[in-house]
Amino acid sequence: MTAVFAAKARRLRTGLRIALPSALCLWMLVGSAHAIELWSDESGERSYSVTTSLKWTSLLSHAPSDTTPYPEEWSGSSLWRFRVVLDARPTSWLRAEVAYEQRIRIVSGGAGAAGGAGVFPSSLAAPYRIAQLEDSLIESGTGLSVRHELDRASADVSLGRLGLTLGRQAVGWGRGLLFGAVDIFAPFSPLESDREWRRGIDAVRLRAPITDLVSVDAVAAFGESSDESAFVGRVHGYVGDVDGELLAGRRRDDGFYGASLSLPAFGAELHGEFAAFSVSSPGPEGGYLGNDDLVVTALVGGSRTFDVLSGLYVVAEYHYSGFGVRDVTDPEELEDPDFVRRYVRGDTQILGRHVIAVQLSYGFAGVTPLSLTWMASPVDGSGVLIPAVNWIFSDSVTLSASVYVPHGAGPQDGALRSEYGATPAGGLLQISFYY
Repeated sequence: MTAVFAAKARRLRTGLRIALPSALCLWMLVGSAHAIELWSDESGERSYSVTTSLKWTSLLSHAPSDTTPYPEEWSGSSLWRFRVVLDARPTSWLRAEVAYEQRIRIVSGGAGAAGGAGVFPSSLAAPYRIAQLEDSLIESGTGLSVRHELDRASADVSLGRLGLTLGRQAVGWGRGLLFGAVDIFAPFSPLESDREWRRGIDAVRLRAPITDLVSVDAVAAFGESSDESAFVGRVHGYVGDVDGELLAGRRRDDGFYGASLSLPAFGAELHGEFAAFSVSSPGPEGGYLGNDDLVVTALVGGSRTFDVLSGLYVVAEYHYSGFGVRDVTDPEELEDPDFVRRYVRGDTQILGRHVIAVQLSYGFAGVTPLSLTWMASPVDGSGVLIPAVNWIFSDSVTLSASVYVPHGAGPQDGALRSEYGATPAGGLLQISFYY
């Protein structure tokens, strides 16, 4: 089995994930959630508050019948995630945020790559952090893991019309709804069903308006060394109903240039993104426009609400990633060290180079949104179909259930025969409390 196939099996959050919480689990969730309003003045401009959230996810997976990557075809997993966020606003010009998270993961014995590890947050080091501040509390073989992490620790300062954010924070750019070509800091796959918060990065961010319609944004994101850091500037503006941005800078050892655009057309919203990277170590088949050191990524898509009953919201996107491999069935491409390094650190959200995605969302009575997502490779026809339903009981409690149905040629002797055909099938049940 190739190293990349193992990484793909761990990271893709697919697998028929079905499980029911016991009465004890539900009692623990309800009994543990709480909220504290520490203090606020009469005007509400100054305040201190603590918000907590608790999420329980359980899944059952059925892997393809290829025992090389999957020791057991059937496996079960559970994750408890507890997050505490402290929001402090001591003055009108200063806001501080700290977020601490604990995760407990239990995976059935012999599950291997199909044991649901992919649906949970990756245990790999987060990008752009001077120090991870994330560690293991308990590790018991491959079945039990207890980890904790300081995911946010930032101060937001308002200096007149200028905004300055220092510390561990979330930064996301671009117009993509399911994928992104210019979202370079901490992107994640739409298949990561348990990923709710973008991972924080250690950065300094400056925002400054130039006019009422144009602003500039600069981010310096720091890793353990300058080679693991990023320095990017962004100009964002509006012309009528058209919203656009230009970006330029350096991501690690790559030069980075990007642009994104969104506009209304024929009752729909259309958006596009394009990025070019001047890379120091191109892949074996890299290169564009006659330049082996140039790699591009792109995204085109749109969204529209149709007047069907209470409204049907449709999103469609096509994403191209030049950092993916041309042929997912070629072991040499999958094992290329530069590709493995970029894939693991998140430079590409997909294994191959092309993906199309369609998502339909429908809500009725304002409390039971339904969705159907389909992701597929136009190269080999493989994909994943994801129907899901969310019961929103209140502002504090949500129950979600989803089914993951892959299609395409499955693996054979540990080797991929399609991009999504090796994805486990299954179902997931998740209950979340927010206070």
